Amino acid sequence: MLYKHKNPHGGDIYGGDDIRLDFSANTNPKGTPREVIRQAALSLEHADRYPDPYARELVAAIAAYHGVPADYILIGAGAAEMIYSYASTSRFASALMAAPTFSEYEIALRRTGTKVLHWNMKEETGFTLTRDIFTAIEVNRPSAVFICNPNNPTGKLVDPELMKELVQFTKERDIKLFVDECFMELAGARCGALGDVDECAPSCAVSLIPELENDPHLIILRAFTKNYGMAGLRLGYVLTSDSDLLYRMAKGVQPWNLSTPAQAAGVQALKETEFLKESVKLIREEKAYLSDGLTKLGLKVIDSDVNFLLFRGPEDLAESMRKEGILIRDCSNYMGLEPGWFRVAVKLHHENEELLGTMGKVLGKE
Repeated sequence: MLYKHKNPHGGDIYGGDDIRLDFSANTNPKGTPREVIRQAALSLEHADRYPDPYARELVAAIAAYHGVPADYILIGAGAAEMIYSYASTSRFASALMAAPTFSEYEIALRRTGTKVLHWNMKEETGFTLTRDIFTAIEVNRPSAVFICNPNNPTGKLVDPELMKELVQFTKERDIKLFVDECFMELAGARCGALGDVDECAPSCAVSLIPELENDPHLIILRAFTKNYGMAGLRLGYVLTSDSDLLYRMAKGVQPWNLSTPAQAAGVQALKETEFLKESVKLIREEKAYLSDGLTKLGLKVIDSDVNFLLFRGPEDLAESMRKEGILIRDCSNYMGLEPGWFRVAVKLHHENEELLGTMGKVLGKE
């Protein structure tokens, strides 16, 4: 838990304000599958027992889902635990990351004394990762490179050929490559052995999981948080062929970090293929509606491949919306973004209508 530290993330609806809609947390707009909730609840019949410290059933389910060996997998209490475990285990001299991106990489790395380097993506290119990052890597020669794909908060997917080049480029220079793919399924990407979520998946929605076998320098982060609306259960995992790394990471966390309800929920979630397909379809439809509405309000919107939108507006917009009972994510604490940048999740249609209506009122454009 946090203790006298400011929460740097969205989703804090517990502070006593009268919040009716939370657009600051970018989880699945459909919420949690009902059967996932039911299986988590049923598992409480065994609350008197310690949870399985090896998470055997869940590991097997993840291995089958992605078509990888079970010893490629380490599960944690949320993706964040895996980020911190990786940073504390590796203790890199330096690490380079594209900015803006998820802040927990930098926070975790700095705690270990790692020198954090930034390669800033440009607004004029829509905050897209480009080949210029190869020059930054060559010049700085970091110990590790961190990439979020699709990126948070921009929602951008990286060109798959560029990503494959990046894998080879870092491998040849003995540089570790950490790739956060927590939003990959919500972009309609291939889900391992299960095939495509949607036949209309963007051509750039391609996971690097098939590259793991031939590259122990590569580690991929995944989570149940976004795809299945399971933020409150805390369940994430990493995939790598470097079993020694996973062994050392596991030694840094306590053996019962995965609760019994979380494990049961994870096993069921991986069976929810129709739910995921429906979610991708909904997100695409509502994202287009929301983006068009924000643009008509005079806001600059960055094109996104996933379930949230980054946009620019008045610097006091988040506070004005909060007074109206709606949370949006102020992105001014992201490296590479100035005050006035905000992120909103794509939600259900009536909720998106309410967001746009309230924002129009706040901006004086009803």
